[in-house]
Amino acid sequence: MPPSEMRTSDRLIAALNYVFLLAAAGTIAAILAAALALQLGKGELPCPLCLLERAAMFGAAFAMLQNLRHEYSSRNTGILLGFALFLLVVAVRQTLLDIYPRPGHAYIGSAVLGLHMPVWSVLIAVALIAAVALKLALLGGDSHMRGARPSSFPLLGRLAPFLALVLIGLALANFVLVVVQCGLGECHTEGYALLGNSLP
Repeated sequence: MPPSEMRTSDRLIAALNYVFLLAAAGTIAAILAAALALQLGKGELPCPLCLLERAAMFGAAFAMLQNLRHEYSSRNTGILLGFALFLLVVAVRQTLLDIYPRPGHAYIGSAVLGLHMPVWSVLIAVALIAAVALKLALLGGDSHMRGARPSSFPLLGRLAPFLALVLIGLALANFVLVVVQCGLGECHTEGYALLGNSLP
């Protein structure tokens, strides 16, 4: 049905769903931008597991973008949860590997508010899963979203394409930096392989 024919309650639920998606995807974009800034500004190269964590966050964000750019689908929510679980598994593994500092096994990069990125990734994954569960419990599934599109809400319709461009830009920048860091071989944290430089 056209958005103009939706019941007021359904229209409100649709708007809240899209606000949630926009806020969650925007938060992930901010986290990924901060990681990129630390990498470029402080020379903190991500380890292979860190790169997997970034990939999982991009996957979750792009699943949310699918719902923001097209009509809402529970399938995209399932993809989001799948990437959140993948992020949780990778982050827990890395946290347990490095939980006791020893030569060659210390957290990579600086701490933010006392926590390193693997621990933050655990919290981010749990927060994503909990937020989606809470949203589904409070707002229900996609039965209230039929016929609703972000473009039918003026502000959301303008913000969603902008956020999509930001995430695509971040994904491309990360892809280029991974190629420069790793080349065609195994990833490392000693320097940018294609530039031939090592970190002090």
